Order: sequence, then structure tokens, then C-alpha cells
Amino acid sequence: MSRLDSAFAALADPTRREILHRLSGQPQPAGALSRGFRMSQPAVSRHLRVLREVSLVEVEEKGRQRIYRLSKRGIDDVADYVEEVSKTWQTALTAFKRYAETRP
Repeated sequence: MSRLDSAFAALADPTRREILHRLSGQPQPAGALSRGFRMSQPAVSRHLRVLREVSLVEVEEKGRQRIYRLSKRGIDDVADYVEEVSKTWQTALTAFKRYAETRP
């Protein structure tokens, strides 16, 4: 499975998407990220491990804390792909619109 496929597989989980949303504001320790989820901190840590493995987040150890942040490289890979697909669809829709407007 390619890195991009793995990233999209990881993004299929709503908990992981929420973790990324929470990290979009600022880096946070695992304990803070686990607050508000209806699961244990170890379960949230497993989600963080998956996100790390597909390069969507990175971790920095500060003393006993692990600080998580979005990984620019991984997020950029996903964003680039989505932008490319969006451009393709926009081109196709524009062509279809022109075609539909020429039909009687």
C-alpha cells in the first residue's frame, strides 16, 4: 500500500480526523488530546500511532511528555492529491457545462 493510500485509510476513521482537527490549532500532548473522547488514553495513543506511521503527525519528546503536531509533509501529500483531483473534476464539469449549454 502506498503512503498516500495508507494516509487515506487512516483518515477514514472519525477519531483520527478529530485528532487532526484538534492538532490544527496547536501541538498538544497525548493527555490533552485524549480529553473529550469516549475511550481510554491508551486507545487514543493507538490512533496517534497510526497517524504517526502514515506521516500525518509527528511527535517530539519533552521530558516525560510526548508532544504531537501535524506533519507538514504528510498533510501536504494529501492536500496535493485532493487539489489534483479537484482540478480534474473542475475541468470535466466545465466541459460538461459547455456541452450542455450547446444542446437544444
